[in-house]
Amino acid sequence: MNGKFCSRRFEDSYVDNGQSYLNPNPNKPFHYSLLSYDLIITKLGRAKMFDEMDQILQQLKTETRFNPGEIIFCNIITFYGRARLPDRALHIFNQIPSFRCQRMIKSFNTLLKALLSCREFGKMREVFVSLDWFVAPDTCGYNVLIRAGCLMNDLGSAREVFDEMQKRGVRPDAVTFGTLISGLCADGLCKVNELNLAFKLKDEMLELRVELDSAVFSTLICALFKAGRKGDVVGVLKEMKENGCKPDAVTYNAMIYGYCQEKDFDAAFGVLSEMEKRRCKLDVVCYNVIIGGFCREGKFRKATELFEDMPRRKCAPDVVTYRTLFSGLCDGMQFQEAALILDEIVFKDYSP
Repeated sequence: MNGKFCSRRFEDSYVDNGQSYLNPNPNKPFHYSLLSYDLIITKLGRAKMFDEMDQILQQLKTETRFNPGEIIFCNIITFYGRARLPDRALHIFNQIPSFRCQRMIKSFNTLLKALLSCREFGKMREVFVSLDWFVAPDTCGYNVLIRAGCLMNDLGSAREVFDEMQKRGVRPDAVTFGTLISGLCADGLCKVNELNLAFKLKDEMLELRVELDSAVFSTLICALFKAGRKGDVVGVLKEMKENGCKPDAVTYNAMIYGYCQEKDFDAAFGVLSEMEKRRCKLDVVCYNVIIGGFCREGKFRKATELFEDMPRRKCAPDVVTYRTLFSGLCDGMQFQEAALILDEIVFKDYSP
């Protein structure tokens, strides 16, 4: 019997006033395929019907015709992680062997990610320590732990994980370096030592021939502006191009934001011109940043002029544009102009 037919029959038995999930007529047995189980578990998981999903899992445990694959349990763990149910995620992970399925690196990494979503940092470490009993950790697992350290603002711990993975012969990838660099350059942590270490990590990427992407350079550019070192941005852009990495919208937005924070609006408009010259699509974020900067400096006329010029530049204002300009005008006591913007907000059905 083909999988599609089995799936249809299984789904039909599921949609029965929320009561019958398996064969409604036990006197007339029907053999469900693995695909059928996968389908109904996915549907219940997405609907957050976890008690009902447990019933299906109990039935799956009694099956002798096939062994479920690890991916089914990875999906279940992910559902629990999204629902912020770390104990259930741990429970199903521990139950995997009872389904005649071996726990491999994929389910371990999925559990780590679920616990990260739940901010269960202590449990993450416990799971990772127990990993050696089953399988050797890989780059993905170390990356999740490094991310946890950065979220806890514990850069020392993140760095220790980075050093440990190299000692164990696990090669760091672009995600590893990008996560560490982002953590070092985060708000409130962008000190001289951290910034220097971030650039050192970037150099290490080059030495290890790990592909550098625009996200890493964009993060470093943001950090330079926050550290008051906007003069070094040109050097980063030059190095970026030398390594065959083209600046993208994120890179240019980082520069625009930095120049606006420095109140250097001429330089910000210069970046816009550079984007047009290089045929890099100007997104609405660029304009929102500059309009917000103008409003903070009381340059309401320039903010309004740029807002009105956006359609000519083939970029339509979005709800953030309207709210930014409206709030700026109100803060600056420019109520007549703000009323005009409010009329447009109401007309476009943007909630003020």
